[in-house]
Amino acid sequence: MSLPEEVEAHRDRTWRRDPERKIEDVYSAERFIEEVGFCAVLTDSRRPGPSLYVAVCGRRDAHMPRNVQKDPESSLTWTIKDGLMRRGRLFYGKLLRGHSTMIAPRLLPFFNALWGIPEKMERKTLSEDAQLILKILRTEWEMATRDLRVESGISERARFNKAIDQLQRTLKVIPIDALYEPSFTYLWSIPEARFPDEMKVKIGREEALKEIARAYLLGAGMTLRGELARTTGLGAPDAGLGNWALVDESFAERLGPGVYRLQQLSS
Repeated sequence: MSLPEEVEAHRDRTWRRDPERKIEDVYSAERFIEEVGFCAVLTDSRRPGPSLYVAVCGRRDAHMPRNVQKDPESSLTWTIKDGLMRRGRLFYGKLLRGHSTMIAPRLLPFFNALWGIPEKMERKTLSEDAQLILKILRTEWEMATRDLRVESGISERARFNKAIDQLQRTLKVIPIDALYEPSFTYLWSIPEARFPDEMKVKIGREEALKEIARAYLLGAGMTLRGELARTTGLGAPDAGLGNWALVDESFAERLGPGVYRLQQLSS
């Protein structure tokens, strides 16, 4: 099933797939992510959902080239990503389906309700390496990759990266800066250091599913079967619960199995 042209035009506006609305700097990127609520950073048109890279390109058919080092749009996206991370007004981390993700603070409580884990569950859920890294960061608040590896005693790069990725997926740590001299490294911290209020908010699972579905549908205009699940990594039943909640409050219209349309586009 293909999308109607008016829905594609809606996505062109909201997801900045338009040369006249494309992202050219950190400030326009911040406004874009605040508007859409969340987006992937380096995905292209072959994956559903809003993308910073696609918004930098400003076109529907943006494809990430194999040699990204020589591609000006990929380089600009990377530079903007670093600037956003450094400014600290948006949540950044490897979250949705393991992809680098930007989240507006207003949606952070809902993502934390679904992907985060309570402190009392950390010993049961997190690996020993992840628990060790988290304990260090909760004491030091920020630390570069190399220093964190030394302090934790995790010298093997793959083992360290596996622990850091698990901590990012569960919203326990975030990169807050990228340093390139004398060698490349990330500076790590905990989300509570930048978003203390948002990380304290307690949200029920059903409300979180509804609000993430709402944010996506506002930008997408219409979702096809499985689209929300593919974009976020939610299971199909959870994505369906979120969309059905929008139908119940007349925010969305169900057109068929798994197909939902923003009510304001139907009127």
